Amino acid sequence: MIRLFAARVAGVVLALVVCLPVQASLPAEVDGQPLPSLAPMLERTTPAVVNIATRGREIVRSNPMLDDPFFRHFFDPPRQPRERRTQSLGSGVIVDADSGYVITNHHVIRNAEQITVTLADGRELSAERVGSDPETDVAIIRVEADALQALTLADSDELRVGDFVVAIGNPFGLGQTVTSGIVSALGRSGLPLEGYQDYIQTDASINPGNSGGALVNLRGELVGINTAILSPAGGNIGIGFAIPANMARAIMDQLIEHGEVSRGRLGVSVQDLTPELAEAFGLEERSGVVITQVVPGSAAEEAGLHTGDIIARVNGRSVRQASELRNAIGLLRIGDRVRIEVLRNGDRETVEAVITSPELQTLSGDRISPRLEGVEFAMAEIATRDGRAEERIQVQHVEPGSRAERAGLRPGDVVLSVNRRPVHDLQGLQQAAAGDGELLLHLQRGQGALFLVLR
Repeated sequence: MIRLFAARVAGVVLALVVCLPVQASLPAEVDGQPLPSLAPMLERTTPAVVNIATRGREIVRSNPMLDDPFFRHFFDPPRQPRERRTQSLGSGVIVDADSGYVITNHHVIRNAEQITVTLADGRELSAERVGSDPETDVAIIRVEADALQALTLADSDELRVGDFVVAIGNPFGLGQTVTSGIVSALGRSGLPLEGYQDYIQTDASINPGNSGGALVNLRGELVGINTAILSPAGGNIGIGFAIPANMARAIMDQLIEHGEVSRGRLGVSVQDLTPELAEAFGLEERSGVVITQVVPGSAAEEAGLHTGDIIARVNGRSVRQASELRNAIGLLRIGDRVRIEVLRNGDRETVEAVITSPELQTLSGDRISPRLEGVEFAMAEIATRDGRAEERIQVQHVEPGSRAERAGLRPGDVVLSVNRRPVHDLQGLQQAAAGDGELLLHLQRGQGALFLVLR
């Protein structure tokens, strides 16, 4: 009986298996019309998306306890900074087939000593670094090969919430993978990430390894560079972010031409125009940013901007919040002219400013304290937690292996106080940190803050 029953069950299962392909298959067309498919578009675009594998090394940051004389006396830890080998997987997009330029994320190639690019047809190529910008997480590498295929960059300003998009990349190192979704939101900022934020949010599945890959529209044009996910577990939950193509294009042009990005400076501190502020200023409009401070001798002062002015538009584009102004100015080159439309005493005026170099306000740590040797400070416009943009002291460079680097100081850190004394400019920093004693630094790092001791 058992064998007979098993035979009958096997026969039923076999019949179902035989029938399934017939039942599950879809017709090639319905009512004489072909079924919609993304396959033709993907056949044109996927050859331009590459896989990137890197190998490199980085300095292992030591625990501050290791600098304690008592600890060193009893445990004798190594005095030289330790290094560890690193490797990463990511994606990239060919944007210039003739020159072999590939755009990707800075964090994909950050510590790379060796970069290997694998094309969609299986060819493996060695790539060289052209330039990288940590502030926008954009990098350019270059390969030499024949028969490359590039993607056309779209005008990402034309994107609308609800537009269909497709993400192409190399998630988890599996190989080229395609996912689809829509544009969920535009102009996203305030994420726990450093640098400039003006992201496209999408529900197209983006997972680790997709970084640097393409976000394309249904015409196969590049609208964004996949760069981050928001996930408590590190996997896709339908919230992914991409750098807009227009921002990527502006950074790419500078990296190809100069190998780095030289950001300009307007010289204002601003905050968002809230409904309460708009009412207090007697404004009907509720969009723009309020100038709270104009730096003496800056491009803003030369252009005639004043505290209390409401910046409404920059180069013809609306400015709705402080982060948008920071992005607009940060993507301009030194010497560029910028048209700024402001509301002043109820009247609308347009002024023109020339973006100046922030290098006029830099200070070497060697001139302050032996504990800050190898550190470069500069005044920079920093977005604060409440949406304002202020001139703050920022760490621009930390020499690898220096005392400050071993203690944990990083480029991009914002100095809030030294030895519990608030500092707002480089002169104040120099006065507060002068001497040979230990330094207690209060720093802002990304969306958080920390204390750091330099002995």
